[in-house]
Parts: sequence; structure tokens; C-alpha cells
Amino acid sequence: MTARRPLPLVLRNASFRVRTALHKGVSRGRLDARDLVRPFHGIRTWFEPRTTEERARALAPRLRPDQVFSHVTAAAVLGFPLPRRIERDPRLHVTTIGVDQALRVRGAVGHRAKYGTVRMSMSRGVPISSPADTFVTLGAVLTIDELVIVGDALVGWLGWVTLDELVTAVRRRRGIRGVRKLRAALGEIVVGSRSPGETRTRLALMRRGLPAPALNHDVVVEGRWVACVDLAYPAARVAIEYESDLHRTDAATFRKDLTRGEHLKDVGWWLVRATADDVGRDVDRFVARVWRLLQIGLAGSHDTRMGTRSPNNG
Repeated sequence: MTARRPLPLVLRNASFRVRTALHKGVSRGRLDARDLVRPFHGIRTWFEPRTTEERARALAPRLRPDQVFSHVTAAAVLGFPLPRRIERDPRLHVTTIGVDQALRVRGAVGHRAKYGTVRMSMSRGVPISSPADTFVTLGAVLTIDELVIVGDALVGWLGWVTLDELVTAVRRRRGIRGVRKLRAALGEIVVGSRSPGETRTRLALMRRGLPAPALNHDVVVEGRWVACVDLAYPAARVAIEYESDLHRTDAATFRKDLTRGEHLKDVGWWLVRATADDVGRDVDRFVARVWRLLQIGLAGSHDTRMGTRSPNNG
């Protein structure tokens, strides 16, 4: 079997345009060889791109200087917490900034935006819309609660933008689809959430009439720090912890959570553990349990006996 002719160094271990390879003297026959993958028209890569980031890297050579990955594609590359239904769509979104034609290629969705409305940045080696501008484009596909989850992440545990920057980005795109949802979400985004689960729990409580809980609250009793809890109603001495799958699969995290619960019980606090089901299909029962504990705590009937089993565990 005849060995395949090696490609120029600049084309190795990266995606490249067929046009570029031809200009560098690579034959059409070599470009059609089976060791190269064709993820998009006019593009060759060395392996089949599977993740959004890999597909974006593969398509990147087709982008002009006025084009960036945007919408859910930029959100995925940046690591926004997105719902699974969004992640299942393999198409890439590309925005052309200015008056030139939008990108047209199978497997991609082309958009256009006016000059000055979308800012460009780089992430993981590909051009993308800025985090704030990416948030704005999600108004067309996410619910209000999903936008709040993303917004909480951006101003909180990701820490990439401020709430004012999100407000400014929404104002720049007044006519964009979903702008009403974006404005509603801006009124509920808060600094302090450390995970999507915490935000879902906060929204589940508030949507059903409970007051806003304190976020990442330090429980201090008689000058002694006891624990930091995800959400809390200090006046009623009720703490809420969102338990993700990590708490179940990581032994160290599991042991730490158990110890935290015992320490809270020792100082007369109730600890309610919330799961995905509690803020999903079982949300009404979960909120009713928290509401009952708040009423008891605020009425001064809190059980502070050492070692007494908490009502939510009984």
C-alpha cells in the first residue's frame, strides 16, 4: 500500500479549509483520502468532532473576521449552564456583525447583527460573542427561570460580568426576540448563587410565595462559626442544602455533608436537603415542608434539644 503524502506542517493536527490546502499545493486526491474527515463543506479535520467546542473549532476556518460563534454555541463553549434540550441540538450558530451576508453552510445557523450591538471575544481558540451578548441571544430559546439560572452563573460562580453589564447588553438589543423574558429575568438575577441547583431551589421557593432566602449563609452561634449553607431563613433557623449527584458519588463530599447536618442540628437549626426532584416534579411537597418549618421556627416553637431528630427527616 502506498503511503499517503504528508500535509504541510501548518495543516497538521488542525481543521483547515480545502481552499487553503489547494493553495499550498495539496492535491485533490490527498484531500479526499480516508484519513481526513469532512465535518462541513469545504473543511477537513483529522478526527470526527463530537462536542460543541470541537465542532466550533472545525468550522472556525470558514468564519470571516466579522463573524463569531453566538447564541447557544457560544454559551456551550463558555460553559453556561444550559438545559439538556438545548445541548442536544448539534447545529452551530454564527453571527455576522455588520451588513455582509450571513454564513450559509449545512450544520450551521447564520444570524446578523448591527455594528455596535455585539462585541467579539475569544474563548478556547475560537471567536465568540461576549458573555453578556451571548446571554442576550438566549432570550429567544430559554424560559425566564432558565435565563435567571444563566444570569446567576454569570454574575455569581462564573464571575464574568456584572448585573449592570447584562442590563446594558439587553438595552443594546431592544428589538431582539425574547426581550421581555430577558427583562423579567434581569429583575430576579442575584449575586451569590454558587450553582444552578441553588438558583433552581431559590426560584422554586419564591415562585410559590415564600420570601427570598439568604444565599450561602454563614451560621454563627455565640460567636462560633458552625457551617455555611446554600440557602437559609436565619430568623426561623432553617437551612437548605441542594444535593447534586456529586454529593452521592463523591465519598468525601458525602461525609462532609453529613457532618454539617449534625453540627446544625446541635445548635438548633433544621436542615432540609433538596434534590432535583424536590425542585422539579415534587416541588409542591418540598415547598410545603419548608413553609411548615418556617411557621414553626418563626413562632418560637423550634425544637432545640440536642440530638433530636429534625421533622424533615422523620
